[in-house]
Amino acid sequence: MNKKIRFMETVLRDGQQSLIATRMPTSDMLPIIRTLDEAGFYSLEMWGGATFDSCVRFLDEDPWERLRSIRKEVKNTKLQMLLRGQNLLGYRHYADDVVKEFVEKSVQNGIDIIRVFDALNDTRNLQTAITTAKEAGGHCQTAISYTTSSIHTVDYFVHLAKEMEQTGADSICIKDMAGVLTPETGFELVSRIKDAISLPLEVHTHATSGISEMTYLKVAEAGADIIDTAISSFAGGTSQPATESVSIALEGLGFDTGLDLSKLSQIAEYFNPIRDRFRNEGILNPKVKDIEPKTLIYQVPGGMLSNLLSQLTEQGMQDKYDEVLAEVPKVRADLGYPPLVTPLSQMVGTQALMNVISGERYKLIPNEIKDYVRGQYGQSPAPISDEIREKIIGNDEVITCRPADLLKPELNVLREEIKDYAKSEEDVLLYAMFPKQGRDFLGRREDPFYDVPVQEVSVKIDFS
Repeated sequence: MNKKIRFMETVLRDGQQSLIATRMPTSDMLPIIRTLDEAGFYSLEMWGGATFDSCVRFLDEDPWERLRSIRKEVKNTKLQMLLRGQNLLGYRHYADDVVKEFVEKSVQNGIDIIRVFDALNDTRNLQTAITTAKEAGGHCQTAISYTTSSIHTVDYFVHLAKEMEQTGADSICIKDMAGVLTPETGFELVSRIKDAISLPLEVHTHATSGISEMTYLKVAEAGADIIDTAISSFAGGTSQPATESVSIALEGLGFDTGLDLSKLSQIAEYFNPIRDRFRNEGILNPKVKDIEPKTLIYQVPGGMLSNLLSQLTEQGMQDKYDEVLAEVPKVRADLGYPPLVTPLSQMVGTQALMNVISGERYKLIPNEIKDYVRGQYGQSPAPISDEIREKIIGNDEVITCRPADLLKPELNVLREEIKDYAKSEEDVLLYAMFPKQGRDFLGRREDPFYDVPVQEVSVKIDFS
């Protein structure tokens, strides 16, 4: 056997996002970019996800400039980003004109592949991004948000892959954000999808539950075209399995990975001290490197587990941890089994937390949960019962159209709001994603006195 399988390297985005909350600055990336470009990867995931937010909120960097800087250095490898469908990189649905402009500018500034997903697997929320990416000359990869429930069967996902192909996707990704795709199911799922569609198929998982390498072996045997890994410095735990290890194992089993092991070693040697620096600064919490089998039991992503524990600890209620964990799948079932991915993972976790803390289920309900039940995020995977719907939103109307159809064009309003500081359309889009942080970032860039407190000076004149 000499089956070819390619690798997507995640160290510049998901690898560092999963382990150090996306705190890696561009200055840590640029010195090793050419070596990454020469290592034989299919693509480098280096943008999207939380990178935009982190650049502006924590690093005082322009995320568009990061993209342009890396694009200048990369000549052989595709640059890839992650996009949350109609949510783009923010946490709400944007009007179509904003989605179109953002996707066009992403491609124009250097992105080759846009991986787009919807938290509910509602393909209506992907359509604008797919169409625009293709028209702009980019490759649009639609991602299946993989999860498990009574309705999320292999048949369900095969049907979804067919629907994505018909919607115009250039390739498909099985996005296992919680690390719960088992080797057996992975083999069946990849085999069935490859039989059903003619598009390239990529598989993305996390090492959280401890089974990721076995899953990658089985999906490779089933015919997956690409898998996602992270260089060993930023691999394991809530990140992806290690690039070098998976590559060596698959090469030994007769697969052609196209990777240069000597280059991979250079990349790891470069990133090791960077990882150690983040560990010494306390940003890399050793716990994110732990194996968490409870992920497989509760179907909860590793990051969600740590966030729930942190919230309970702040309130002195650590003893409620197991109770909240047990409540998560119950809330998820009540809400029609949404996949636990941003923003639904945060929403379901918060509702479970409130149910336990208040001592009464749905006594306290976040506005986001109400909007979800009203249909404002899209169609729930399974119907929500009349009893739960009434308990959460009473007699409020539930919309059945594509949520973005209800949104008026926004770009002109956004341009007007930020006109004092925006020098380009990219600046307007930065502001659109994160209005408060974006305005402050652009304001400081354009006005050195932007956030200098105004001091009032009183002068007393003595005429005596």
